[in-house]
Amino acid sequence: MCNLETEGTKYGCGHYQVTRKVRKIDCQSPYCIHSSRHPRNCSDCHCERYFGPDLKETITFTTPDYCASCDYWFKGPGQHQHRR
Repeated sequence: MCNLETEGTKYGCGHYQVTRKVRKIDCQSPYCIHSSRHPRNCSDCHCERYFGPDLKETITFTTPDYCASCDYWFKGPGQHQHRR
């Protein structure tokens, strides 16, 4: 399974959001569609389709704000659904 090195934003809620994919680290597996060793003519391909976890996350910006999902649930309209 191939991996990425990325740059991104670190939010006050703890989440990291990718803003740029710096490079791909090739796993060299013929069973991974992202690898250079995966055959182009792979018939009825059931090979690995997802990247593994980022091998390197470089934080280029830090904010005390929550990400969009957490802001909705903890500070926005979603918080009212929890308090019944």
